[in-house]
Amino acid sequence: MQRRTWGLHLLLLLGLGLGSWEALPPPCESQIYCHGELLRQVQMARLYQDDKQFVDMPLSVAPDQVLQRFSELAQAHNFSIPQQELQDFIREHFQAVGQELQPWTPEDWKDSPQFLQKILDPKLRAWAGQLHQLWKKLGKKVKPEVLSHPERFSLIYSGHPFIVPGGRFVEFYYWDSYWVMEGLLLSEMPGTVKGMLQNFLDLVQTYGHVPNGARVYYLQRSQPPLLSLMMERYVTQANDTAFLRDNLETLALELDFWTKNRSISVSSGGKSYVLNRYHVPYGGPRPESYSKDAELAATLSEGDHEALWAELKAGAESGWDFSSRWFVGGPNPDSLSSIRTSKLVPVDLNAFLCQAEELMSNFYSRLGNDSQAEKYRNLRAQRMAAMKDILWDEEKGAWFDYDLENGKKNLEFYPSNLAPLWAGCFSDPGDVDKALKYLEDSQILTYHYGIPTSLRKTGQQWDFPNAWAPLQDLVIRGLAKSPSARAQEVAFQLAQNWIRTNFDVYSRRSAMYEKYDISNGGQPGGGGEYEVQEGFGWTNGVVLMLLDRYGDRLSSGTQTVFLEPHCLTAALLLGLMLSLLPQ
Repeated sequence: MQRRTWGLHLLLLLGLGLGSWEALPPPCESQIYCHGELLRQVQMARLYQDDKQFVDMPLSVAPDQVLQRFSELAQAHNFSIPQQELQDFIREHFQAVGQELQPWTPEDWKDSPQFLQKILDPKLRAWAGQLHQLWKKLGKKVKPEVLSHPERFSLIYSGHPFIVPGGRFVEFYYWDSYWVMEGLLLSEMPGTVKGMLQNFLDLVQTYGHVPNGARVYYLQRSQPPLLSLMMERYVTQANDTAFLRDNLETLALELDFWTKNRSISVSSGGKSYVLNRYHVPYGGPRPESYSKDAELAATLSEGDHEALWAELKAGAESGWDFSSRWFVGGPNPDSLSSIRTSKLVPVDLNAFLCQAEELMSNFYSRLGNDSQAEKYRNLRAQRMAAMKDILWDEEKGAWFDYDLENGKKNLEFYPSNLAPLWAGCFSDPGDVDKALKYLEDSQILTYHYGIPTSLRKTGQQWDFPNAWAPLQDLVIRGLAKSPSARAQEVAFQLAQNWIRTNFDVYSRRSAMYEKYDISNGGQPGGGGEYEVQEGFGWTNGVVLMLLDRYGDRLSSGTQTVFLEPHCLTAALLLGLMLSLLPQ
């Protein structure tokens, strides 16, 4: 399909709903990494346990030559190439995964960052030191060949080295990198953070947004927008106002992407509001999960394939790939084939954008641009009004995703329901106490190894019994920011639970994981499309943040004393009495 016809196809898409294969453009132009017969044949032959392996392999020769030789091979076998010949073809024309990257030890890494001294428990302090060492293991640098011959790689060139999540994720990812950066700043590595920030800013300059990750097949989808927050954290620590000044318009450009491409109008009580959603109107199976997407589509009528694939990409853009959160309202709320991500207005996305608007207003004020500061202040005020009217539920005391098609909130539990506390996007101080009661009413404080991602068990990785580090942070810091002593004590207890889970698993396996199964004492997580991955960037970052915040109180002890909600008041009174005793 030619690029010039895509606009027409998109107009048809918007007017008529998703149609045939040709109705949507592919996620990128590469006929090797994003669409085409070669990709289809290789992925459907299932030569690799993980589809991502093939689309991460660099080419040995120019893509035109590869496509020409593949065409000859396909025709010679009437487009049914024997598996052995397909494997031989790949061996001849592709290189092993990771050839385009080299290990990199951050130049600003140092032996003993200050925050380690704040951790009183010697076992936890030693563990934090080992996590600090992991930054060296997770450091990567792109080889210069990717710049000189970009057409031979699915990796997008980055001029600065970076920290990756780990495992199968050998490139950097958007929202992962925020928690990685928080950990790096505690490790006193602002130079590494600045380089990673510059990579993201370069992507915005080139593509108008930050892609999901640094691969061409991720180009048309983003991830939860935390770039402005990354900038705020770096500038605050390094006091680098010049860097902020040089890149403020690029931050504005990224928010424009969400305004232009991910906005949706929602009406309530005669008023119309603009909020945001995840929405990726691009065609075909996801290249990195091609065979799984094709198999799933085969369970539906052919006319529904494109809609399914677009919704899967939107789910990937959300960062929650995949969750029953996106199945609600579908024909089978336990099945991935019911995914309808773009039909929901997510609480966390709008909280992140609300926070970004506040940060942008502050940035412009700091640099003396009052008109732009007021613009973002007004945008934030409008969003907060919309979130209050559309997403907030006074009776339940939390915010909920809004179902656009069915005109109602999704009242299921997710940690994202409290994201506005974390983002500071609420106006009534009493909302914190209501949210705390919501956690109690949902029985969330009875889970002793971490906050579950949902209360539904579907086999998807962003569902029960998995718990994820960034979602612990959303709830813990949301409560910890409150002036309420009770909310702060619950935040500490949740932090203690998560630290013990991570520490216990690390003690047994000498590894950090991207997610944890909290149903039976804490284990590496499972479910989803691939095996649980070790590393792990954002898990390390959140643990270091919690150890920094609560290092004088946290314990590594295996005998956990969990406080149920009704015991918290007594515990607080006891703590107050002890604090009044003479030292």
